Amino acid sequence: MTAPSKVPSTSYMAVRPGRAHKPRRFPVSDGAPVEVVEDGPSIAGRLMGLAALLTVKPTLTIGSYAPRMPWPWGLVDFAARIMRPPAGTVRATIALPHCTAQLVRAAGVLPADGKRSVVLYLHGGAFLTCGVNTHGRLVAALSRYADSPVLVVNYRMIPDHSVGTALDDCYDAYKWLRETGYEPDQIVLAGDSAGGYLALALAERLQAEGINGYEGESPAAIATMSPLFEIDNEARADHPNVRTDVMFPHRAFHALVELISEAAGRRMVDGRPEEVYEPLDHIEPGLPRTLIHVSGSEVLLSDARKAARKLAAAGVPVEVRIWPGQMHVFQLGAPAVNEANRSLRQIGEYIREATW
Repeated sequence: MTAPSKVPSTSYMAVRPGRAHKPRRFPVSDGAPVEVVEDGPSIAGRLMGLAALLTVKPTLTIGSYAPRMPWPWGLVDFAARIMRPPAGTVRATIALPHCTAQLVRAAGVLPADGKRSVVLYLHGGAFLTCGVNTHGRLVAALSRYADSPVLVVNYRMIPDHSVGTALDDCYDAYKWLRETGYEPDQIVLAGDSAGGYLALALAERLQAEGINGYEGESPAAIATMSPLFEIDNEARADHPNVRTDVMFPHRAFHALVELISEAAGRRMVDGRPEEVYEPLDHIEPGLPRTLIHVSGSEVLLSDARKAARKLAAAGVPVEVRIWPGQMHVFQLGAPAVNEANRSLRQIGEYIREATW
């Protein structure tokens, strides 16, 4: 690994083969991920972390001891409807076969007409909660910085549905973009937390299967924030950040693994219970270039570095930017937290460069 550095602050029609793909504009990885350490947290960043420590972490602690209780997870996204988008934001609901999605454009961003770049955004929330409303302001900011429309998928969630079902919904959303006229090299897969898992798993599915029987394809890039890249909790359980994470108690990931496994067991695929898919076990050369933003204090730093090593070893260009002292998915603090704005601006620049 390169040495860290300090930097300043509805039915579907078949998808037809499109025009010849443009050549990639980035070099093949030399086998080592690039890792950059950002400045420490501002006062606003520290206060946001303190708020998570005093509110979110105790709630998740209680939930982790009784994960099968009928917790009203859907209320989180419903309550978030009171958060209004920035002025000038345009939002439209898109019907997919088994769920909906929301197409978001920041003020001044041109419509999603298949002629420029687009972001397929897969929200976090441990596959349990959140949605287009909780992530509305983050997505609008990303649209502004990337100068691109963003399609946010309201995928089906556990415990009523399996993670494999959520991945199917994300695949349908990608398929909708392709049928709208977008080429793979115009589409960037992005997501936070559990959305990072879905982004990588979707890229692997597209690489292996393609769309409607055509050969496999690769989107322009993957951009993730505090990504959960694997379901298995063994590596995370021993990571030093289990003591410094201001949001997740130690038992939270154990409880999540139980819920995911049980949901998979209830879904039959080809006459057998669905297997829990691990994206890090299926990394192959040719996956999209990948950007990872992660807090230096959160336990998912383990996932970020493990994924970066595996991707780089497969020849995939990958960059990890570590933000010391921040909470999980601190980008939700934009525009109040300066580091959140900087992170989203960097991700937007990465998206623009990848789809130029």
